[in-house]
Amino acid sequence: MPRSVNSVAKRARRKKILKQAKGYFGRRKNVYTVAKNAVEKAMSYSYRDRKNNKRNFRGLWIQRINAGARQHGMSYSQFMGKVKANNIDLNRKVLADLAMNNPAAFKAIVDKIK
Repeated sequence: MPRSVNSVAKRARRKKILKQAKGYFGRRKNVYTVAKNAVEKAMSYSYRDRKNNKRNFRGLWIQRINAGARQHGMSYSQFMGKVKANNIDLNRKVLADLAMNNPAAFKAIVDKIK
């Protein structure tokens, strides 16, 4: 009985990796074994950096809220403490957007918690 190999699936697997490596420099884009390592490394970086992106945005929101709160004579920690104590259920993303794009609404929140 002749040996059976599934060349179609093998080629599809390799094409998939090489397609993901499109745009890479040198042999990373057209030599399968090198491309496979480069793509695996890139995937691990992208997984890690999706988490880091969330972390970075939270830091940005905190900076914006802090700047808005200080314009009204409060620190960030005082502001957030009073927001929680007054049961205002706005997250940092929304508060930062108000502080930056709608100062009147942010001032209304500050006046309410003072």
